[in-house]
Parts: sequence; C-alpha cells; structure tokens
Amino acid sequence: MAFSELLERAGGVGLFQALQVFTLLLPSVLIPTQMLLENFSAAVPGHRCWEQVLDNSSEVLANLTPEALLAISIPPGPNQGPHQCRRFRQPQWQLLDPNATATNWSEAATEPCLDGWVYDRSTFTSTVVAEWDLVCGSEGLKPMGQSIFMAGILVGAFVWGLLSNWFGRKRMLSWCCLQVAVVGTSTILAPNFLIYCGLRFLSAFALAGIILSSTTLMVEWTTTPGRAVTMTIQGCTYSIGQTALAGLAFALRDWRDLQLAVSVPFFAVSLISWWLPESARWLIIVGKPDQALQELKKVARINGHKEAKKTLTTEVLMSSMEGEVASAKAHQSVLDLFRVPVLRWRSWAMLVVKYAILAPLPETGLGQRGAGKAAAGGLG
Repeated sequence: MAFSELLERAGGVGLFQALQVFTLLLPSVLIPTQMLLENFSAAVPGHRCWEQVLDNSSEVLANLTPEALLAISIPPGPNQGPHQCRRFRQPQWQLLDPNATATNWSEAATEPCLDGWVYDRSTFTSTVVAEWDLVCGSEGLKPMGQSIFMAGILVGAFVWGLLSNWFGRKRMLSWCCLQVAVVGTSTILAPNFLIYCGLRFLSAFALAGIILSSTTLMVEWTTTPGRAVTMTIQGCTYSIGQTALAGLAFALRDWRDLQLAVSVPFFAVSLISWWLPESARWLIIVGKPDQALQELKKVARINGHKEAKKTLTTEVLMSSMEGEVASAKAHQSVLDLFRVPVLRWRSWAMLVVKYAILAPLPETGLGQRGAGKAAAGGLG
C-alpha cells in the first residue's frame, strides 16, 4: 500500500483522476464496437443460387411471373422457401402445372450453386458473408474467422502484458490504439477473406493491449478506495459501446462503412492518450525515480495540491516504495497465482468472469430470420 500513500500526498482523488478516467473511458466505449462488430458486418443474409433464367434479364420470359420463374429454377428448401444452396440443373416446366405436387420435382436432378448466389440486400447492402460467399459449403469459414479474432485477443493479452512491463503502460496504450486504427481502416481494402482474417487478428491483438494498458493505468493512478468506483464506471462504459454499435449498424448497412466508423476514432484516442502521465509506480520499480517524481508532481499540480512540491522528494519515493521494489525484483512465477490462497481465489474468479465476457454471443439472426420470405420476395 506504499504507493497509495504517495498518491495521497499528490492529492488523492482529484481533478487529475477525473480527467484520466474520462480519457480512458474513450477506448472503453470503442472496444465493444470492434469485438462485436461481426454480429452485423458478417451477418448472413437470405440467399439463393444465381440462375440464368431468373437473373439474366436478356432471357427472362415475358409471359411468366418472377414467382413462376423461381418455382421452375430453384427447388424448395427446408424452410419452405427457395433452397439456399441448390438449384435445378434444367428448368422444371412441369411445375407450372397447377396440379403439380412435390413428386413432380423431388426426383429432378439438382446441383450446387455453380454460378454464385443472389443475396437479400434489404437489411444489409453488403456483408462480409456476401462479399466472399461464406455460405453453403463455405459457411464454416465465418466461425473460423471469429475464432481467429478471439485467438488474437488471447495472444495479445500474453504479449502486451510483458511489453507493458518492459516499456511502460502509456506507450503501449498509444501504440495499440494506433494499431487498431491503422489495421481496422485497412480491413476495408482486404482483397480476400484470408487477408481479412489476418487484419482482424492484428486488430484483436492490439485490442488486448488497450484493455490491459488502460485498466492498469486507471488502477495504478487511483487510490485503493476509489478503484471499485472507477472499474464499475469502466464496466458500464462497455455497455454504452455495445449500444453505440447497434445504432451505427442501423445507420450504416454496408460492412465497409461500419468497419471504418468503428476504426477511425482510434486515431483520435491514440493522440489524446499522449497527455496521460506514465505510471509512477512502474517507473519507480524499473529504477526511474526521478521521472516518477516528475509525474507525481504533475498529478499534484493538476489536483491543486501545491504542498506536494516540498513533501514529495526522491528520498521519500524510494523509502516508501522500498518494500514494493524488493518484491518486484524477487523471483516470481505464474504458478504463484494458484499457490498463494488469496491470489488463487481471485485468479479463479477472474477466469470465470472473463469466460462469461468473452464467450461467443449467439447470432443476431438478422440475416437468417425471415430468410424464406426474403428468398421468395426480395430474391425472387
């Protein structure tokens, strides 16, 4: 608790903490928009096979309605609408007979969608699924892309945890925000699904760094009694980000526009984050007490604690942090998280909570719901 005493000498909880929390809440609002983005940008729209008789205007028969052309070209699917993944090899003219029954076409030869698909664009004008035809035989690629994104968060959490201890929290926060901005913006230029997945992995990789760095900075610059409040506010901010994403997806129906809208703001966050002071606690532990003293005096000045200029000295810092510095230099292992009773309970609790947060969300159903109606109407 030695560093908490230094924070009290720098004004405790004051204007600086309020400004810092407000600054760090900006990336907290944007993080859910990246993590839940594919619920909208990769929604599965209603679809059916492209068929020359139906979709080549030069060959449309004037005496037949679109419904009749659909009936002779596309077999019914499980949802009683046009099949999403099969088509007739040849037009089944006998189905135009009012007395035709299911037996008239059930034995007719069908084939996969060799010429591509036609998508319902009434809900989304463009999605990742429609962009690269991630349907039917390729429908497994969509969850694979989402798994790659989550793998990026897993790898990033490990890597950025180490890098923040080596190079500082503030630098990692600014860099990760810049990386999300650059990579997220570049995603709209992806020429194929493989490169798209690679860019999404890099975005997730940097998102993990933002989560770790912002949370660590917020905790290390807040006194112990105020940490519960700041972390609760941060948790509520994630919900605001989810709501904002839904509003953006309602307004922007093209996946590229939506991708751009949730990526560009990270440029601003990267620039704004430079005013934040580096963690003084980290600076002391890595042997930079003079720089830590400057940061503490800066915080005291913002909090209006003028007497800190006299009470905060290098000698006071080193004497107060002597125990923490010795503890940080002692050999420690990841297994200590489960050896020490207090850490063991906290580690298990955090694992359970983290699993609940990062567990895959159910599909929104925006593309699947009403697929039969869309196929019969908007796709017919």
